Amino acid sequence: MSRKKIRVGVVGVGYLGKLHAEKYALIKGAELVGVTDANAARAKEIAALASTKAFASYEDFFGKVDAVSIVTPTESHFNIGLEFLSRGVHVMMEKPVTNTTAQADRLIAEAKKKGVVLQVGHLERFNGAYTALAGRLKSPPLYVEAHRLSPFPNRSTDVDVVLDVMIHDIDLVLDVVRSGVKSIEAVGTPVVSARTDIANARLAFENGCVASITASRVARGRVRKMEIAARDSSATVDFMNQHLFVATLAPGADGGVGTLTEVQVEVAKMDAILEELKAFVACAASGGRPVVSGEDGRAALHIAELIQGAIAARAGL
Repeated sequence: MSRKKIRVGVVGVGYLGKLHAEKYALIKGAELVGVTDANAARAKEIAALASTKAFASYEDFFGKVDAVSIVTPTESHFNIGLEFLSRGVHVMMEKPVTNTTAQADRLIAEAKKKGVVLQVGHLERFNGAYTALAGRLKSPPLYVEAHRLSPFPNRSTDVDVVLDVMIHDIDLVLDVVRSGVKSIEAVGTPVVSARTDIANARLAFENGCVASITASRVARGRVRKMEIAARDSSATVDFMNQHLFVATLAPGADGGVGTLTEVQVEVAKMDAILEELKAFVACAASGGRPVVSGEDGRAALHIAELIQGAIAARAGL
């Protein structure tokens, strides 16, 4: 007997929400019940493309869905998320999870209370190059350097570059290093918008690792890359092209200088959004812990808040 399909709705069908609707329509274990958006015409347009129904508001999903993707501006995440979680609906929340860690704590607590899944949309965890990294380094990382650069987006920016762009790499760095953060230094500045558009943060971890994270939405070109250095091995993760390079050190003869040999690891390129939503649907069906939990989203948000504070302090605000 086939497993019952998870009834899913998508709240917010801008650029990313449209992709959520399209991907859910491809997932065998999901039934796309419908979409909704503040722009009714947009909702009807995307509903037609995904062969589903346009709903007038997210409240119309109540009682009709088992799970939802919330792909709306960050300021609305908490209220909408809490309404669904309190009704026992599984929530796939686009990143950042909420505006504040206090709000994130409320959502996490409500999800636990109702026994439902709260997954956060840090989709780079599902990038083929990153998933291929598992187990490749010979020892824990000592230094991580991440760059995420792009031209200014042709869309509204309801948050600064830290929450819009850098938070991807904050989440990845926390996942790679797996240690508490001891100190943070950061600098950033507005360039085009009224909010910080380019920033760099230096994170020192309790286990001795140091990470440098640079994010820009005013760059000339696009870069999404991370360098990870450990004793006797290193890795370069190219998220944009889904390439992974790993270098290992062979000891030199008679105690001399060793030889560093780099290989390009074969990567099964993935549609990260599709894999992310497949994982969410599977967790909704099984009740398992998501790859990126509410707690993970909260941890990344907490570090992002500290980085924003360090930027503001340096600017004298």
